Amino acid sequence: MSISTALQGRTALVTGATSGIGKAVAQNLAHQGATVVLHGRDQARGEALVKEIAAEGGTARFIAADLTDAEDTLRLAADAGAVDILVNNAGLYEFAPTAASDAASFDRQIAVNTRAPFLLVGALAPGMAERGHGSIVIVGSSAARMPAPIGAAYGASKAGVEILTRYWATEFGPAGVRVNAVSPGPVHTEGTKAALGEHTAMLDMTNARGRAGDPAEIAEVVSFLVSASSSYVNGAVLFADGGERSALPS
Repeated sequence: MSISTALQGRTALVTGATSGIGKAVAQNLAHQGATVVLHGRDQARGEALVKEIAAEGGTARFIAADLTDAEDTLRLAADAGAVDILVNNAGLYEFAPTAASDAASFDRQIAVNTRAPFLLVGALAPGMAERGHGSIVIVGSSAARMPAPIGAAYGASKAGVEILTRYWATEFGPAGVRVNAVSPGPVHTEGTKAALGEHTAMLDMTNARGRAGDPAEIAEVVSFLVSASSSYVNGAVLFADGGERSALPS
Protein backbone atom coordinates (compact mmCIF):
# COMPACT_ATOMS: atom_id res chain seq x y z
CA MET A 1 0.00 0.00 0.00
CA SER A 2 1.38 3.41 -0.93
CA ILE A 3 1.94 5.96 1.83
CA SER A 4 0.45 9.42 1.35
CA THR A 5 2.00 12.66 2.60
CA ALA A 6 -1.09 14.12 4.25
CA LEU A 7 0.42 13.74 7.74
CA GLN A 8 4.09 13.61 6.83
CA GLY A 9 6.26 15.14 9.55
CA ARG A 10 3.61 14.57 12.22
CA THR A 11 3.92 12.22 15.18
CA ALA A 12 0.82 10.54 16.59
CA LEU A 13 0.32 8.66 19.85
CA VAL A 14 -2.54 6.15 19.75
CA THR A 15 -3.52 4.40 22.97
CA GLY A 16 -4.97 0.91 22.84
CA ALA A 17 -3.43 0.54 19.38
CA THR A 18 -2.88 -3.21 19.14
CA SER A 19 -6.45 -4.28 18.35
CA GLY A 20 -9.88 -3.12 17.29
CA ILE A 21 -10.51 0.56 16.64
CA GLY A 22 -7.09 1.59 17.92
CA LYS A 23 -5.27 -0.68 15.48
CA ALA A 24 -7.34 0.60 12.57
CA VAL A 25 -6.64 4.21 13.63
CA ALA A 26 -2.90 3.58 13.94
CA GLN A 27 -2.71 1.91 10.53
CA ASN A 28 -4.73 4.68 8.92
CA LEU A 29 -2.53 7.43 10.35
CA ALA A 30 0.62 5.56 9.33
CA HIS A 31 -0.73 5.20 5.78
CA GLN A 32 -1.08 8.98 5.71
CA GLY A 33 2.59 9.45 6.54
CA ALA A 34 2.47 10.04 10.29
CA THR A 35 5.07 8.49 12.56
CA VAL A 36 2.90 6.51 14.96
CA VAL A 37 3.67 5.74 18.59
CA LEU A 38 1.66 2.64 19.42
CA HIS A 39 0.52 1.99 22.97
CA GLY A 40 -0.75 -1.27 24.39
CA ARG A 41 -0.17 -3.79 27.15
CA ASP A 42 1.09 -6.73 25.08
CA GLN A 43 4.69 -6.31 23.89
CA ALA A 44 4.43 -9.13 21.33
CA ARG A 45 1.31 -7.73 19.70
CA GLY A 46 2.81 -4.26 19.70
CA GLU A 47 6.00 -5.39 18.01
CA ALA A 48 3.99 -7.39 15.47
CA LEU A 49 2.01 -4.27 14.53
CA VAL A 50 5.21 -2.23 14.21
CA LYS A 51 6.47 -4.79 11.69
CA GLU A 52 3.12 -4.83 9.87
CA ILE A 53 3.11 -1.05 9.49
CA ALA A 54 6.75 -1.07 8.38
CA ALA A 55 5.98 -3.72 5.75
CA GLU A 56 3.37 -1.36 4.32
CA GLY A 57 5.85 1.51 4.15
CA GLY A 58 4.90 3.26 7.39
CA THR A 59 6.83 4.16 10.52
CA ALA A 60 5.88 3.13 14.05
CA ARG A 61 7.27 2.23 17.45
CA PHE A 62 5.64 0.60 20.45
CA ILE A 63 5.47 1.55 24.14
CA ALA A 64 3.87 -0.77 26.69
CA ALA A 65 2.09 0.87 29.61
CA ASP A 66 -0.62 0.08 32.16
CA LEU A 67 -3.20 2.85 32.05
CA THR A 68 -4.75 1.74 35.34
CA ASP A 69 -1.52 3.05 36.91
CA ALA A 70 -1.21 6.84 36.97
CA GLU A 71 2.58 6.86 37.13
CA ASP A 72 2.86 4.42 34.22
CA THR A 73 0.48 6.60 32.23
CA LEU A 74 2.71 9.61 32.77
CA ARG A 75 5.74 7.51 31.80
CA LEU A 76 3.99 6.71 28.53
CA ALA A 77 3.60 10.43 27.86
CA ALA A 78 7.26 11.07 28.65
CA ASP A 79 8.46 8.17 26.48
CA ALA A 80 6.25 9.27 23.58
CA GLY A 81 7.92 12.68 23.56
CA ALA A 82 6.63 15.58 21.51
CA VAL A 83 3.54 14.52 19.59
CA ASP A 84 1.33 16.45 17.20
CA ILE A 85 -1.63 14.08 17.38
CA LEU A 86 -3.03 12.26 20.42
CA VAL A 87 -5.76 9.67 20.01
CA ASN A 88 -7.11 8.54 23.37
CA ASN A 89 -8.65 5.27 22.26
CA ALA A 90 -7.82 2.73 24.98
CA GLY A 91 -10.95 1.60 26.75
CA LEU A 92 -12.01 -0.84 29.44
CA TYR A 93 -15.58 -2.02 29.83
CA GLU A 94 -17.06 -4.39 32.36
CA PHE A 95 -20.76 -4.66 31.59
CA ALA A 96 -22.53 -5.56 34.82
CA PRO A 97 -25.46 -4.25 36.87
CA THR A 98 -24.58 -1.62 39.45
CA ALA A 99 -25.12 -3.95 42.40
CA ALA A 100 -22.71 -6.46 40.85
CA SER A 101 -19.98 -3.86 40.21
CA ASP A 102 -17.54 -3.45 43.07
CA ALA A 103 -15.34 -0.45 43.80
CA ALA A 104 -12.33 -2.03 42.08
CA SER A 105 -14.28 -2.50 38.83
CA PHE A 106 -15.54 1.08 38.95
CA ASP A 107 -12.04 2.40 39.63
CA ARG A 108 -10.50 0.40 36.76
CA GLN A 109 -12.97 1.78 34.23
CA ILE A 110 -12.60 5.36 35.43
CA ALA A 111 -8.80 5.00 35.47
CA VAL A 112 -8.51 3.81 31.87
CA ASN A 113 -11.44 5.60 30.25
CA THR A 114 -11.34 8.97 32.05
CA ARG A 115 -8.22 9.47 34.15
CA ALA A 116 -5.68 8.23 31.58
CA PRO A 117 -6.89 10.65 28.87
CA PHE A 118 -6.88 13.43 31.48
CA LEU A 119 -3.27 12.70 32.42
CA LEU A 120 -2.10 12.32 28.82
CA VAL A 121 -3.74 15.56 27.71
CA GLY A 122 -2.27 17.33 30.72
CA ALA A 123 1.19 16.04 29.86
CA LEU A 124 1.15 16.45 26.07
CA ALA A 125 -1.25 19.28 25.16
CA PRO A 126 0.91 22.09 26.66
CA GLY A 127 3.73 21.12 24.28
CA MET A 128 1.32 21.23 21.35
CA ALA A 129 0.17 24.66 22.51
CA GLU A 130 3.75 25.92 22.69
CA ARG A 131 4.32 24.77 19.10
CA GLY A 132 1.05 26.38 18.02
CA HIS A 133 -0.64 23.31 16.58
CA GLY A 134 -1.98 19.91 17.52
CA SER A 135 -5.02 17.67 17.39
CA ILE A 136 -6.46 15.48 20.12
CA VAL A 137 -9.22 12.97 19.50
CA ILE A 138 -11.11 11.09 22.18
CA VAL A 139 -12.82 7.82 21.29
CA GLY A 140 -15.98 7.97 23.34
CA SER A 141 -19.05 5.76 23.22
CA SER A 142 -22.78 5.91 22.60
CA ALA A 143 -23.04 4.51 26.15
CA ALA A 144 -22.42 8.06 27.35
CA ARG A 145 -25.82 9.19 26.08
CA MET A 146 -27.89 6.01 25.67
CA PRO A 147 -28.46 4.36 29.09
CA ALA A 148 -28.90 0.60 29.40
CA PRO A 149 -29.77 -1.74 32.29
CA ILE A 150 -26.09 -2.71 32.62
CA GLY A 151 -22.78 -0.91 32.27
CA ALA A 152 -23.49 2.23 34.31
CA ALA A 153 -19.85 2.61 35.37
CA TYR A 154 -18.66 2.36 31.77
CA GLY A 155 -21.27 4.89 30.61
CA ALA A 156 -20.23 7.30 33.37
CA SER A 157 -16.56 6.98 32.45
CA LYS A 158 -17.29 7.77 28.80
CA ALA A 159 -19.64 10.63 29.63
CA GLY A 160 -16.88 12.08 31.78
CA VAL A 161 -14.28 12.05 29.02
CA GLU A 162 -16.73 13.52 26.50
CA ILE A 163 -17.38 16.55 28.72
CA LEU A 164 -13.63 16.84 29.28
CA THR A 165 -13.31 17.06 25.50
CA ARG A 166 -15.30 20.29 25.55
CA TYR A 167 -13.28 21.69 28.45
CA TRP A 168 -9.99 20.91 26.71
CA ALA A 169 -11.21 22.45 23.46
CA THR A 170 -11.85 25.66 25.39
CA GLU A 171 -8.57 25.46 27.31
CA PHE A 172 -6.22 24.70 24.42
CA GLY A 173 -8.15 25.87 21.36
CA PRO A 174 -6.86 29.48 21.43
CA ALA A 175 -3.29 28.12 21.19
CA GLY A 176 -4.04 26.15 18.03
CA VAL A 177 -4.81 22.76 19.59
CA ARG A 178 -8.13 21.24 18.53
CA VAL A 179 -9.82 18.67 20.76
CA ASN A 180 -12.72 16.57 19.51
CA ALA A 181 -14.34 13.21 20.15
CA VAL A 182 -15.90 10.49 18.05
CA SER A 183 -18.72 8.58 19.72
CA PRO A 184 -19.06 5.13 18.13
CA GLY A 185 -22.04 2.89 18.47
CA PRO A 186 -21.58 -0.90 18.47
CA VAL A 187 -18.50 -1.96 16.48
CA HIS A 188 -17.38 -5.49 15.66
CA THR A 189 -14.01 -5.88 17.40
CA GLU A 190 -12.09 -8.58 19.23
CA GLY A 191 -13.34 -7.02 22.46
CA THR A 192 -17.03 -7.17 21.59
CA LYS A 193 -16.62 -10.74 20.33
CA ALA A 194 -14.99 -11.75 23.61
CA ALA A 195 -17.70 -10.01 25.62
CA LEU A 196 -20.69 -11.29 23.66
CA GLY A 197 -19.46 -14.59 22.22
CA GLU A 198 -22.11 -16.22 20.05
CA HIS A 199 -24.42 -13.25 20.63
CA THR A 200 -22.36 -10.76 18.57
CA ALA A 201 -24.99 -10.83 15.80
CA MET A 202 -27.32 -8.88 18.07
CA LEU A 203 -25.09 -5.83 17.53
CA ASP A 204 -26.39 -5.65 13.96
CA MET A 205 -29.90 -4.94 15.25
CA THR A 206 -29.08 -1.89 17.32
CA ASN A 207 -29.20 0.96 14.82
CA ALA A 208 -30.92 2.36 11.77
CA ARG A 209 -28.04 1.27 9.53
CA GLY A 210 -28.92 -2.34 10.22
CA ARG A 211 -25.40 -3.41 11.12
CA ALA A 212 -22.65 -2.75 13.61
CA GLY A 213 -19.69 -0.70 12.52
CA ASP A 214 -16.25 -1.75 11.35
CA PRO A 215 -13.11 -0.40 13.08
CA ALA A 216 -11.91 1.05 9.75
CA GLU A 217 -15.04 3.22 9.57
CA ILE A 218 -14.29 4.78 12.95
CA ALA A 219 -10.66 5.25 11.92
CA GLU A 220 -11.80 7.33 8.94
CA VAL A 221 -13.71 9.67 11.28
CA VAL A 222 -10.62 10.03 13.47
CA SER A 223 -8.53 10.81 10.39
CA PHE A 224 -10.98 13.54 9.43
CA LEU A 225 -10.78 15.07 12.90
CA VAL A 226 -6.96 15.26 12.84
CA SER A 227 -6.81 16.56 9.26
CA ALA A 228 -6.83 20.08 7.87
CA SER A 229 -10.29 19.34 6.48
CA SER A 230 -11.70 19.75 10.01
CA SER A 231 -9.73 22.90 10.86
CA TYR A 232 -12.85 24.70 12.16
CA VAL A 233 -14.11 21.73 14.20
CA ASN A 234 -13.26 22.04 17.89
CA GLY A 235 -15.03 20.74 20.99
CA ALA A 236 -17.31 18.53 18.91
CA VAL A 237 -18.54 15.02 19.61
CA LEU A 238 -19.23 13.29 16.29
CA PHE A 239 -21.69 10.42 16.45
CA ALA A 240 -20.62 7.42 14.36
CA ASP A 241 -23.30 4.99 15.42
CA GLY A 242 -25.25 4.10 12.31
CA GLY A 243 -28.19 6.22 13.44
CA GLU A 244 -30.41 5.66 16.44
CA ARG A 245 -33.56 3.60 16.12
CA SER A 246 -36.61 3.80 18.33
CA ALA A 247 -36.88 0.10 19.10
CA LEU A 248 -35.37 -3.27 18.28
CA PRO A 249 -37.28 -5.47 15.82
CA SER A 250 -39.55 -7.97 17.50
